[in-house]
Amino acid sequence: MEVYRDLAAMRDALGAARADGREVALVPTMGALHAGHIALVEAARRPGACVVASIFVNPKQFGANEDLSRYPRKETGDIAMLTDAGCDMLWLPPVEAMYPDGFATNVSVAGVSEGLDGAARPGHFDGVATVVAKLFNQVRPTRAYFGEKDFQQLAVIRRMVADLDFDIEITGVPTQREDDGLALSSRNVYLLPEERQKAVALPRALGVAARAILGGGDAAKAVADAAAALTAAGFAVDYVSLVDAETLAADPAPGRRRQLLAAARIGHTRLIDNLAVDPVT
Repeated sequence: MEVYRDLAAMRDALGAARADGREVALVPTMGALHAGHIALVEAARRPGACVVASIFVNPKQFGANEDLSRYPRKETGDIAMLTDAGCDMLWLPPVEAMYPDGFATNVSVAGVSEGLDGAARPGHFDGVATVVAKLFNQVRPTRAYFGEKDFQQLAVIRRMVADLDFDIEITGVPTQREDDGLALSSRNVYLLPEERQKAVALPRALGVAARAILGGGDAAKAVADAAAALTAAGFAVDYVSLVDAETLAADPAPGRRRQLLAAARIGHTRLIDNLAVDPVT
């Protein structure tokens, strides 16, 4: 795997790959990689693809009281994991390559970014959209891969790509989980042992709610019961919401696919998760 920290050098290498008839597939990450990230790389490795991963801990998507300074950074281990996974190139931009002096542009996606984590973390999705737009312009992929665990982020990126005419196919990759159901996350390393044991209450509460709704139960009660179960397990709940799976609007219309989304804190760690309520047909 080739590692690039200089934009011009990476673009030259990508130009050579395209000249050889290869398409470019991008897997954007913030590092501290785990099996969920590797699943994105594996999905991107289609015949003839040049798979490019990026690692950039984006300061613009962290709020004033969030964990930018303590966000895990494991560059050596990340490089080894990506190499073993068959990634072709790694883009490791320094902060000055992403946000040089005088940088003054902000990408904001209305609608899908405004509730849920958008309300709980003001400005977060502006930071996400801005950095992903930059990565798309730097790498110029034909395909890009994102995890469905960050379901609202995926919706924001899809809306941005459609609105700004990026000629990029966006693929969501299913959430990867531990054996007990907890969604893989770089932030799971923050959990103390007793917190890790309690954390499984998050996917379990969503599963109970989804089954209740599918069984014809009252959706509002199922959502409230999930929030109560999380509180009883020791979480501070930011939200549990049933939304339209495409627009993220509350109170989905009949016939629309629905998604349960939740965010909650246990100790000093904020976890998110989501679950499809309706099977894809």
